Amino acid sequence: MTTVPGRRSSTFTRLLRHGFTDPSAAERLLELDDLASVRSDPVLLEALGATADPDLALRGLVRLVEAEEEGERQVLLDTLVTAKPLRDRLLGVLGASEALGDHLARHPRDWQALVTYEAVDLHPGVAEFERGLADAVDPDSLRVAYRRCMLTLAARDVCGTTGIAQTAAELADLATATLRAALAIARTAAPEDAAQCRLAVVAMGKCGGHELNYVSDVDVIFVGEARDGVEEHKAMQAATRLAAHMMRICSETTAEGTIWEVDANLRPEGRNGPLVRTLSSHLAYYQRWAKTWEFQALLKARAVAGDPELGQEYVDAVSPLVWQAADRENFVPDVQKMRRRVVDNIPVDRIERELKLGPGGLRDVEFAVQLLQLVHGRSDASLHSGTTLEALRALAEGGYVGRADAAQLDEAYRFLRSMEHRIQLYRLRRTHLVPEDEADLRRLGRSLGMRTDPVAELNKAWRRHASVVRRLHEKIFYRPLLDAVAQLAPGESRLSTKAAAIRLEALGYADPAAALRHLEALSSGVSRKAAIQRTLLPVLLGWFADSADPDAGLLGFRKVSDALGKTPWYLRLLRDEGAAAENLARVLSAGRLAPDLLMRAPEAVAILGDPEGLTPRTREHLEQEVLAAVGRAGDAESAVAVVRGVRRRELFRTTAADIIGSYGTEDSPAEQDHGALVDRVGSAVTDLNAATIAGALRAAVREQWGDTLPTRFAVIGMGRFGGHELSYGSDADVLFVHRPREGVSDEEASRAANAVVGEMRRLLQLPTADPPLLIDADLRPEGKTGPLVRTLKSYGAYYRRWSLVWESQALLRAEHMAGDEELGRDFIELVNPLRYPAEGLGDDAVREIRRLKARMESERMPRGADPTLHAKLGRGGLSDVEWTVQLMQMQHGWAEPGLRTTRTREALAAACAAGLIPGEDAEMLDEAWVLATRVRNAVMLVRGRPGDTFPSDPREMTAVGRYLGYEPGHVGDMLDDYRRITRRARAVVEERFYGAVI
Repeated sequence: MTTVPGRRSSTFTRLLRHGFTDPSAAERLLELDDLASVRSDPVLLEALGATADPDLALRGLVRLVEAEEEGERQVLLDTLVTAKPLRDRLLGVLGASEALGDHLARHPRDWQALVTYEAVDLHPGVAEFERGLADAVDPDSLRVAYRRCMLTLAARDVCGTTGIAQTAAELADLATATLRAALAIARTAAPEDAAQCRLAVVAMGKCGGHELNYVSDVDVIFVGEARDGVEEHKAMQAATRLAAHMMRICSETTAEGTIWEVDANLRPEGRNGPLVRTLSSHLAYYQRWAKTWEFQALLKARAVAGDPELGQEYVDAVSPLVWQAADRENFVPDVQKMRRRVVDNIPVDRIERELKLGPGGLRDVEFAVQLLQLVHGRSDASLHSGTTLEALRALAEGGYVGRADAAQLDEAYRFLRSMEHRIQLYRLRRTHLVPEDEADLRRLGRSLGMRTDPVAELNKAWRRHASVVRRLHEKIFYRPLLDAVAQLAPGESRLSTKAAAIRLEALGYADPAAALRHLEALSSGVSRKAAIQRTLLPVLLGWFADSADPDAGLLGFRKVSDALGKTPWYLRLLRDEGAAAENLARVLSAGRLAPDLLMRAPEAVAILGDPEGLTPRTREHLEQEVLAAVGRAGDAESAVAVVRGVRRRELFRTTAADIIGSYGTEDSPAEQDHGALVDRVGSAVTDLNAATIAGALRAAVREQWGDTLPTRFAVIGMGRFGGHELSYGSDADVLFVHRPREGVSDEEASRAANAVVGEMRRLLQLPTADPPLLIDADLRPEGKTGPLVRTLKSYGAYYRRWSLVWESQALLRAEHMAGDEELGRDFIELVNPLRYPAEGLGDDAVREIRRLKARMESERMPRGADPTLHAKLGRGGLSDVEWTVQLMQMQHGWAEPGLRTTRTREALAAACAAGLIPGEDAEMLDEAWVLATRVRNAVMLVRGRPGDTFPSDPREMTAVGRYLGYEPGHVGDMLDDYRRITRRARAVVEERFYGAVI
């Protein structure tokens, strides 16, 4: 064929119009002599253009024709252009599957399997596939026969003769026939083993559920029994050899490739358990040791090969156990774990392309459906299906899932499974990744019927269906719960109250009856408020269920809604501000402290919707707000009431930020730098308490003296207050110092200073709805027996003459917090030589510090407390780390400026930078200190009152674990990790504090 140079041939143009991406290569292939009789046939070109990949289909056809014997080539081509069923089937397969094209090139006569087009051929079952595999006598011939059967199956699929559910069922039937053929080959090879035992093969997973992929592991469990007169252990050995041989026949790679892996890891004890067990051994394991996920797996158990009676006995025996799983003690925490996506092991660069395990993937639908089957199937046998789509339909018909939601999920699941099938069919490889290559995406889109712009249409449809699945927990777990307490249209099926209570219990609600009452109160009626609540609640219920205390979360939400329900902005905030609703759910269900703070002033919920709302305010900002409020107030008590209200609001801001940072949200993962979390909390609470004290001081002065106190007055922070390391339940350790103004007598100044201190303490502890701020001055000279306030001169005289080494150590944390700044600076200058003594501490002082620490360990530990789990005084806890760091500060602070800080972590980092402690030791101490601080914060957040040890209540313990990053069921891991980390820190303390190395 010749064309004018520079002009394209008419064939080139036609090929381009029919969807070929490389018309030049296609034109060359059509010019081959082997295709001379059909190259100009318009039917052929049109049929090629209808395939998923016309270029691939043409290449496959050429390879097939070339592989055929010369006398058979024309028969193939004549049949191709005259028989439409063959043409559509053969070219459809060649355009969708490079792997099946390879098979036809190796076995060209197999194209004839596509010629038959009878009614029975449209929907073959196990019997038909068994006939197709009947001639297989060894692994190679089994593979060839298997591919031949798959050829016909794939042809029906790509031509649209069968839908996705039927295709998946046929693949499962083909797998069943293949397992039977493989077992027959194994028995033939070892007749003596076959004579000793009965062996049943039970399919699990997608094969058992009649919904297999093109390429998937075939999950199985083996059950064996001895034949009459054979000892059980010998029979089990024989059965194990047969089972292992059968697995190798299917799994091993030969000259004809492989079929698929036979995976027996779902058996009792997994890889560590025997490959074959007796029925009684299986039952003994399931009754005593099995976990919830194992019963979930048994949902799909189906006897498929070997001894049919034994296989059915197994299924009949385990089935009742499956439907009793929801009554098991650990079902709820197991369910909470099962509901979380299995994405931890997916590389970050693949997660968005994962059809199976990624967000909005197939596994989400399958797990959710199976979970509802476990919850409701114990009282409704109509839910006992191993097939996902059949089970979803039964759930909708029974009212357990809304019909519209079920229809959406059904459509999404079918689409995602179709994508998965076509991706695997191309090369017959086990993959669940959506390809990135443009040509692969184009072929995939065209195979699903998208022809205008296949890539764009495919991506749009995929994202749409994935987004439906992402919201499936809202749709199938929680929305039906609202229907259970709502007025529905006549004839509309719904979840019964009993079924709703069962579901709530399974999702972690301890009092489902109360939860249903809350739902009814929140969502009943026809008001706009109720309509918005019905939209919000399904999502909120899911977030509550992810927490350690869903009941508290729902109750708290009802209380906040009752308090703010009439305000126009509240529900609008939750509905329209994406993060606000989730943030509120996390805060309400994480423990008692944050909800208690919120309930006292529910309008603070607005903080959760402000992008900057969770950022702590600076001390300057807080002091400005507090002092302005004091200036506007009429008297001291009303002034401090406003100040304490600011403190409560800011405490809520801090606790909310801490909880959300520790838990994470759907759009923002949990904070991984736990040290940064601890530092933010410590600094925020310290700044807040300093501003509160400044406000109380101003109020006390104004009440009696106006703007000027007869003496200059300053508040010095000590302990954790001075160190900017306050936890939520910490008192404020302080020293009070004053200096008389000119012309004021010492007596008058002292009376004024003492009066101010007394008034401040009274105001800050007045009984109100706001949390009190306790001021502790016990670290003052002479302790509780000494004067509450001293002049700067008095402090200087005392420290020069009477100061003990522990007082110098305590002064390491001294920092000005409120009142006269110049006086505060003078006090710090006064105590610097005490806390950073020139040339460091003498040997006697070091021995005294060690003696005091040892005495504290033996005398101050609460009776009955576990020293390995006490965050403050226990082994490797806060006290251990802080005393070790403080000893280094007192020894070397005079020479190392970096050590002159009130903050433990800063001082530790400076000591490491100065070479005073090895980096590894410093890391161990820092890790233990951060963890112990987080434990104290967690206990306060969860219980609403301070504590230094892990709580004994299981639910509170779980909540502490969630805050620390441990999933439900991993409390033991949390305690083990705490003991391990603090044990290592204690070893460093033994060496660097009690040893000779400082």
